[in-house]
Amino acid sequence: MRRFVPPLFAAVAVAEACSWAALIVGMVFKYVVVGNEIGVTIFGPIHGALFVAYLGLALAMAYLGRWRWWVALIALLCAVPPFATLAFERWARRTGHLEPAPA
Repeated sequence: MRRFVPPLFAAVAVAEACSWAALIVGMVFKYVVVGNEIGVTIFGPIHGALFVAYLGLALAMAYLGRWRWWVALIALLCAVPPFATLAFERWARRTGHLEPAPA
């Protein structure tokens, strides 16, 4: 399982950011362009599921990678602003935080 969590975390971080983009486009169409809420109806639950998956995988990575508390907190906080999961994933990969700690 240790091998599967880091790439899954990275994939979900990217997918969560993409779902943010889709949800924002859906909200623009709902509130600005046509008043049709189909985009929000479709992408809202998708984004919600990816948000929860990202939080769970961030906690799993914090445990497996033996992250310091502040790294885990930043990972969790990055789930809230749009596209911040991308920035965190890139930083974590660059600094070696996406490698599981030795058993």
